[in-house]
Parts: sequence; structure tokens; C-alpha cells
Amino acid sequence: MDFEFSEEQNLLRSTIREFAEAEIRPKMMEWDEKQEFPWDCVKQLGELGLMGIMFPDEYGGSGLGYIEYALAVEELARVDGSIGLTVAAHNGLCSNHMYLFGTEAQKKKYLTPLAKGDWVGAWSLTEPTAGSDAGGTRTVAVEDGDHWILNGAKTFTTHGAVGKVCVIFAVTDKDKGKRGISSFIIEQGTPGYRAGKKENKMGLRASETSEVIMEDCRIPKDQLVGERGEGFIQAMKILDGGRVSIAALALGMARGAFEAALRYSTEREQFGRPIAD
Repeated sequence: MDFEFSEEQNLLRSTIREFAEAEIRPKMMEWDEKQEFPWDCVKQLGELGLMGIMFPDEYGGSGLGYIEYALAVEELARVDGSIGLTVAAHNGLCSNHMYLFGTEAQKKKYLTPLAKGDWVGAWSLTEPTAGSDAGGTRTVAVEDGDHWILNGAKTFTTHGAVGKVCVIFAVTDKDKGKRGISSFIIEQGTPGYRAGKKENKMGLRASETSEVIMEDCRIPKDQLVGERGEGFIQAMKILDGGRVSIAALALGMARGAFEAALRYSTEREQFGRPIAD
């Protein structure tokens, strides 16, 4: 098996590295200190095809694979972990969920603007008592004619406030345990749906993270994703893919830290010589 990168993959890496150095590095500290979501940068990332890197051209994506996705996240995170996380969460969670489990109509309506970078997506699973243990979900969705009514709260949702659309997990059949959880699409601006407290994080502060709250949030039945009761299985599959990008994120941030430390060690002098010596 050949583990070398192709010429096209190496070109993608160098293109993203040049972009990150020119467009992200000069502004990253300002974004972090202000906890400011970098909308202009996200628009540029969309123009580069990175906001839909894994999805087919028919949905506005770049039609590439997980290797290219990981390379993109690594190179962005090398300069700014916040930007790397934004691309990872947008692609690997919300957009990928719609691509893998959504209907054709849902893909055309939601995945296309997400893949083009016109929208930013959120994916809301975690609750105060249910994180990776999705079986502990307490948010509920009740049928009401041609609609679902959702009530509950999520926490630690990446893009919870800035996301134009969010995939939400809720209990539809309480007596079925993990098989009673379903996933839904909720658009920003839907009555009864709002962002709650924004998290004041220790790092990655330009990547917005917040609560998501639903109070009698009424959505059409066709905003159920996949079959009723499949939400837990869907979540586990999405998280498996998401771990690929989180590994790339960690690698990129580690490389950036190493390069910064190495550079400093050649500049900082003690006793008349660089400390690198």
C-alpha cells in the first residue's frame, strides 16, 4: 500500500498553507481575543471549496475524500485551531449528517448552501447529562399532526448561535431507550428555537460554542432525518468520522506549537548563545 500523498494532495496542502499564512495568521489573535466568529474568512474558505470538501459537485461540494479533508483541517489548525475546528465541525458533523442520512430534498435544500459555504451548520447532541452517551438524551420531540414539537436544551454546540441550520437529537419514543432517539433539522429563526449562553472557552475562542434551547419548537414532519428511532445509530456513525478530523486538528495544532517553539529557541539568547544550542 502506498502511503505517499499524490501530487494533487500535496498541491492542496501547499495552497491551504499559503492561504492560512496570508489570510488567517495576521488576524487570528484579534479573532481570539474578541471571541469573534470570522465570517469573512469562512466566506473565503467556501470559495476555496473547503466548506464542502467531502461532498459531490451536485451539492456544491469539491468531491474530495477524507485524506484531503484531514489535510485541510491540519493545515488550518497549524495556524489557528479555531478555523480548523470550524471547518471540521461544519463538514464532519452537520453537513455530513445530511449527506449520509438526509433525503434528496433535504440535501438540495440544506446541504447545497452548506457545502458552498453560504451557510454554517451546527450539530447538537450534547446535553448536561448526555454527551457521548447519547442514550441519556432528555430533549423530547412529540408528534402533533403534520409537525413535531421539540422541547429541551443542548450544550457545547459548535456554531449554536451562528449556524443557519442545526441537526438536533431528541427522544421520540421514551420506552425504547437508544432506539427511541431521532434526529431533526431546525432552521435558525424557527419560533421556539434559540441559542442560549455562549461558552467563554479557554481556547479556540473564535470558534463559537453555545447552548441551544427549544421551547415548544414546532417543525414540519419532513424535517425528520432518516427513519424515526435511528438517531442514536446515526450519531455514532457521524462521531466515528468526526474523530478523523479531530485527530487532524490535534496534529495541526501540535505542529504549529512545535514550529513556534523551535523558532523561538533560535531567537532567544542566554549566556551569549541561542537556547537551541
